[in-house]
Amino acid sequence: MSDMEIVRILLALVIALAGGLLSTRIVKIFHLPNVTGYLVMGILIGPYLYALFGTDPNTFGLLTKPMLKTLNILVDVALGFIAFSIGGEFKLSALKQLGKKIFVITFFQSFLALVLVDIFLVVLCLFLGKEYIPVAIILGAVATATAPAATLMVIKQYKAHGPVTNTLLPVVALDDAFGLFFFAVSFAIAKVLASGEVANPVLSMFVLPLLEIVVSIVVGFVIGLVLALCMKFFASRANRLTLMITAVILGVCSQLLLAKIKLFGIPFETSSLLTCMMIGAVLCNMRDDSLVIMDGVERWTPPLFMLFFVISGAELDFTVMKGIVLLICLVYLVARSMGKYFGSRIGCDIVKTDSNTKKYLGLTLLPQAGVAIGMAHSASASLQGTPSAGVATILTAVVLCATLVYELFGPIITKFALQKAGEIETK
Repeated sequence: MSDMEIVRILLALVIALAGGLLSTRIVKIFHLPNVTGYLVMGILIGPYLYALFGTDPNTFGLLTKPMLKTLNILVDVALGFIAFSIGGEFKLSALKQLGKKIFVITFFQSFLALVLVDIFLVVLCLFLGKEYIPVAIILGAVATATAPAATLMVIKQYKAHGPVTNTLLPVVALDDAFGLFFFAVSFAIAKVLASGEVANPVLSMFVLPLLEIVVSIVVGFVIGLVLALCMKFFASRANRLTLMITAVILGVCSQLLLAKIKLFGIPFETSSLLTCMMIGAVLCNMRDDSLVIMDGVERWTPPLFMLFFVISGAELDFTVMKGIVLLICLVYLVARSMGKYFGSRIGCDIVKTDSNTKKYLGLTLLPQAGVAIGMAHSASASLQGTPSAGVATILTAVVLCATLVYELFGPIITKFALQKAGEIETK
């Protein structure tokens, strides 16, 4: 690597971090989530917005296309820490206190979002072209994820309290875990359809997806177990932080290492998201001081997450934002919103919640950000080299556009729903 290449990498980091910091001051004026500012700033300093005016994305933009390619490793690591943080929320003692009601509501709102997005988009793809079907199936799984940060921001800012709020908090905590499992299954099926593999459909579409999920969980369990045991020998905050960073990066690397394996001639892949989530879950359940330990990661990761969102925004390729992509995005927005709203109502009906929770909970589940973008990035990268590689960029473009819409209007709708439920005091 030449000196100039090193300078470009460091310069890309400086630009992304400086742009992210600047965006936090701007969005504060408009009372918008930071993630919205990061995405918009990424779009402004990235290469693709200006490509609409005939510029070369390889040379134009504060973050050029080669720079973004160099920074992609940070995206993979950031995804690992996002999943690790989700796993850290799954302490078994706390989950038992939540009871079955929360699990039922979370399952139905996630599952119906997946089903409706899949049905709507697959029907649409029958007219657009069959090469889009793998993307439609992946988008169904992406639709399950919710952004807890935007929801929590509204609750804290307006000091919301009541039955809807009390149900909402554990649902958004569990939601991304359900989403990761649905994503693992859907993505495995989409890969089969994308590659045109039909030699052994039962093996490819049912056995391997299940095996990939099990292996991902087992690898995460083993790494998490070793991590928890190592904590006994390293007591300082710095050493424990180093251990956690090591474990998460190893979880991310495990996907690349296991991808070299072929079963019955079929490439075998695991989910680094599931693996890292399991690492966090094992650690938080084996250590009584897990909250203190995990706090060390929370202090270290904000700059990494900022880079993740800025890079994600910069990678939004406006050259593919044409009729088909906008149509898919519109259908995705409508179908996902319907799934979240009606799915939560069905779940509330089954467990017999109060009328306000049944009526307004679904409206508070619309925000979407980090995990959804991470799923899209992971899937898009894996589709390269398949017959669906040409439409893989559409996946990321749709999710990023939907995220912008949801992060702009999701908190507003959440505030409206909590006001209507009488859980925000109006002055």
